[in-house]
Parts: sequence; C-alpha cells; structure tokens
Amino acid sequence: MEHQNIEYKESWRDEYIKWICGFANANGGKIYVGINDNGIVTGIADAKKLLEEIPNKTKDILGILVDVNLKTKTKKQYLEIIVEAYPYPVSYKGQYHFRSGSTKQELKGAALDKFILQKQGKRWDAVPQPNLTVKELAKSAFDYFKNKAAGTQRVTPEVLKDKPEVLLQKLHLKTDTGYFKRAAILLFHPDPEKYITGAYIKLGFFNSDDDLAFQDEAHGHLFEQVEKIMDLLLTKYLKATISYKGLNRIEQYPIPETALREALLNAVVHKDYSSGNPIQISVYTNKIIIWNEGELPDDWTVESLKTKHPSRPFNPDIANCFFRAGLIEAWGRGTIKILNECKLAKVTLPIFKYDLSGFVIEFGYRSRQNSLSTVPKTESSTTDKVMYQIANNESVTIAELAKKLEVTNRTIERAIKQLQTENKIRRIGSDKSGSWKLTDK
Repeated sequence: MEHQNIEYKESWRDEYIKWICGFANANGGKIYVGINDNGIVTGIADAKKLLEEIPNKTKDILGILVDVNLKTKTKKQYLEIIVEAYPYPVSYKGQYHFRSGSTKQELKGAALDKFILQKQGKRWDAVPQPNLTVKELAKSAFDYFKNKAAGTQRVTPEVLKDKPEVLLQKLHLKTDTGYFKRAAILLFHPDPEKYITGAYIKLGFFNSDDDLAFQDEAHGHLFEQVEKIMDLLLTKYLKATISYKGLNRIEQYPIPETALREALLNAVVHKDYSSGNPIQISVYTNKIIIWNEGELPDDWTVESLKTKHPSRPFNPDIANCFFRAGLIEAWGRGTIKILNECKLAKVTLPIFKYDLSGFVIEFGYRSRQNSLSTVPKTESSTTDKVMYQIANNESVTIAELAKKLEVTNRTIERAIKQLQTENKIRRIGSDKSGSWKLTDK
C-alpha cells in the first residue's frame, strides 16, 4: 500500500520524525498515523495530544513546519501529516534522511555529498580542488583541446592563444576564490586518478557472459582516454567487413563508428565520477555493452532519450569543454544521433537501460557479419582477402594467392568460385595468360 509519497504508522514514536526528514529532503509526502500497512484505519487514542506535539517537535528538531490534520473514519481517529519538499538539506540531529521509493535511507559518504551539492544547485564537477596547480596539468591536453576547438567556431581565436591558466578561467574551470574545479583535473591532468578514484575506462573482450579473454585500460586525461578506447575498439576488438566498389576498398564495422564514438562520449560526459568506479565496456561476439555509473534527471526515462529533449549533462563543466572542442553537441542530441547513425547504416538499434546500478547502452551486431578480430578465419573472410589481393594484382595466380594467405589451393579455388557466383569478380582471357577483374558489385 505504501509508495513514494505515503507512509503508514499504526502508532506514533518520536523517531518517526526521521521519516518527516526523509520526505522533506525528497519530494515531500504524507504520513498517516493510526493506519496499518494494509491501509486499514486502526485509530489512535491520543490523537488530539499528538496534533499539537508533532508540529512542535518537528520544528524544534528539524527546523521545518508540517501540517497535521485530525481525521476520522468508522469512528476511529487518525492523523495526516503533510510534509512539503524543502529546497535546502534538512537534518535530523546531524543525520540526513531521504525518502527513496517506499523506504527511508540515511545518506552518508558520496551519496550525502551529492545530495547536498544538488540542494545547493551545484554539480560534482564544479567543486573546487585544493592544492591543484596549473603546473601539474598536461600540455598535451591543452594542445589537443586547442587543435580540436580551432575549427569549431565555438571558441574565439584569441582564447586559443591564451596561456593555460587564462584558458581555464575562460572555460569557467576556475572558481572566484582561485581554486581549479574538479572538471579541470579530469580534462587536463595527466593522471586524474591522483585525485579522483576510478577516473579511467576498462575495456574487455568476453567469449561468453563470464569468460574474459583479454582486456585493456585507458588512463590519462579524458580526451586521451576517448582516443585510446576508440583506437583499441577499431584496431583490436572489432573487425571491419571488407567490400569493394570498383578498385576502392570499403571497410564497414558492425557498429557505425560515429555511433560508437557518440556512445563513448556520452558515458564520459555523464558519468558520476564520485562513485569511484571506472566506465566499463564489455565486447562480446555479438554485442557491445557500455556501462557507466551515471544518472538520468529525476523526471526522465530511457524513452525520453529517444525523442527530442533538452541538454542536461550530469557534468556541465566537462560537457562544456567537450562541446567547445567540437566533440559533442549542446542540444541533447547525443542519443538521437546514435539512433540515427544506426538507422542510416541499417543496423540493429541500440538498447538503452537505466536502473540504480547505472546507465547502459547495448549495441547488437549485424547478424550477417563476422564482426570480431577473435572470430576464427572462415572461407567468407578468405574471399575478402582474395578480393584485396586481386585489387592490387589482377594477374595473381591461385598458387600465389594460396602462398600469400597461407591456405591450400583448394581453399582459394572455393573462394574464387564463390566470388564468381556472387558476380564480384570475373576472369578475362585464358586460365594461364588471363587476369581477374573486380566488378562494380
């Protein structure tokens, strides 16, 4: 019977002021005293006394006001306590309670820090970082940012000539009190993990759900991490399908590169860096899962991400720098761009998932492709290699192809027969003195 905004108590105890605190710190709600968990009125004997005591104790302990109303049903009296949501943190004897779902929890550690920042209208990446100096920051990070931003028209040419400290000031990464923000560490420090635990990306290949075959990690500033992970995905973890148009060799990955990069940038910009957990990318033989411990705005669902929506980044200062560098858009179009790129490439649309553990984007592969570098060599992959060799030497012989590709003559003959059947190659002239031609198909 209970839910997000309602709590039932058969009798009153002063410790229930914690529940009032929880509602005040969340979205407000109502507490009914004299009703059991099934919503049945059981009544209380001292209703009129509590009608006066509860508001006074709440004011003395929490410093807030509540409305307490006397109700009657089937000749039984019960109380209705109406709690408004408060715009600032409400403390119960130094403890901060919060209503979540149908339960109350005491906020501690990182959860408490996040809660207090939100109530103050601040974000985690904007918190000042003591003891950080501009000398600690990486020249390569500033060079990367300036090179990317130079062609975007999102930063004036004069700003790009500024020294690092002035540039950080103009990017709003320095507070009025002279401290650099946490965002400056993630964006420009060569080793963000010195200050922020878990500020890196893990990448692993799995043969099955629990069989890790190999893995890599990307460390360094966020710009560097993105470039490292994209390079690893495209050169080590994924295999492009090769096709030909005339003499032009065309490579196509199982997931559009632009969609994959956008998903990675989405994870980096929206991650909750206070959690201490790295972004995790799991590559399988038929899918890629990108997970980060981020949060959606309170009034959003995953369906909100599939339609036009405002830009509300979890880390606004980080997002601003990525936008200035031309890496992301500023209008909440990231997830829509991912979907559109997949539609354009005619591949399976990704699945967005969100729960208390974090946010997930799951890409499925084209079913007709052998997508991964770890997939065993097959005749279909041999045909791609044969076409590549023919494109470079139309007079190449079956024996030469077999030697180059380290397979038998019979394997090459089968591959050529398949290519001829599919009208991808044709023979010009005799078997001995003729040559191969790639068709437009």
